[in-house]
Amino acid sequence: MFNVIPLPAFNDNYIWLITQGKYAAVVDPGDADVVERALNTQQLILTDILITHHHSDHIGGVEDLLKRHQVNVYAPKHEQYNFNHLAVSQQDWVSLNHHDIKFNVIEVPGHTLGHVAYYTSGALFCGDTLFSAGCGRLFEGSAQQLYQSLLSLAQLHPETKVYCTHEYTQKNIQFALSIEPQNAALVAYSKTVQKLRAQGLPSLPTSIQQELAVNPFLRCEQAEIKLNLGMPQATDLEIFIELRQRRNNF
Repeated sequence: MFNVIPLPAFNDNYIWLITQGKYAAVVDPGDADVVERALNTQQLILTDILITHHHSDHIGGVEDLLKRHQVNVYAPKHEQYNFNHLAVSQQDWVSLNHHDIKFNVIEVPGHTLGHVAYYTSGALFCGDTLFSAGCGRLFEGSAQQLYQSLLSLAQLHPETKVYCTHEYTQKNIQFALSIEPQNAALVAYSKTVQKLRAQGLPSLPTSIQQELAVNPFLRCEQAEIKLNLGMPQATDLEIFIELRQRRNNF
């Protein structure tokens, strides 16, 4: 068993700290100081760094952490990085040092072309590909690539906890309700998230099961969504493209 601790960073990022005993790994450390404070406070030893994609709010702290710790850094094979790292791609496995944890690497292009996710039984670290009630913006890949990436994640075990890297949930829910206002699961989820955020608590992790019930980007085949968009005969991919464009302007 392992624990996952959210470390808030910047305006709405989460750096995820994976702990087992006195050892810790970190996912997408955009800010080294945030990580160092957590390590010192909890007296943890950093062993590994996992990177999902190259955007600065996900890698900004890596070089400083490498100056202070001798650790392995895992980063996508199809992206370029200035720091030493082990390049990973589809179906590679990552075993964390001093942990009993092994991650399967899943390529999820769309947000960036080389984006990867890290999956182990019960947990998915998906960077900026899947958000609760939403998905990442298209910066480098195509809509078809991102949609296929999301569908591949949707096939994971329903109880898998999903550790996204931004606190976008409330805004995403507002958009989702504008598309599917009669979705009872979405209405209930909105209330749950409002309570969490009112207490200053993260809305994450979510789960694959939760997202299949509330996330319009995983529900493009739903007749109600197609009707509400005025596109009853559209393909699922066409619905996805329309949803992403509308969310960009929401």
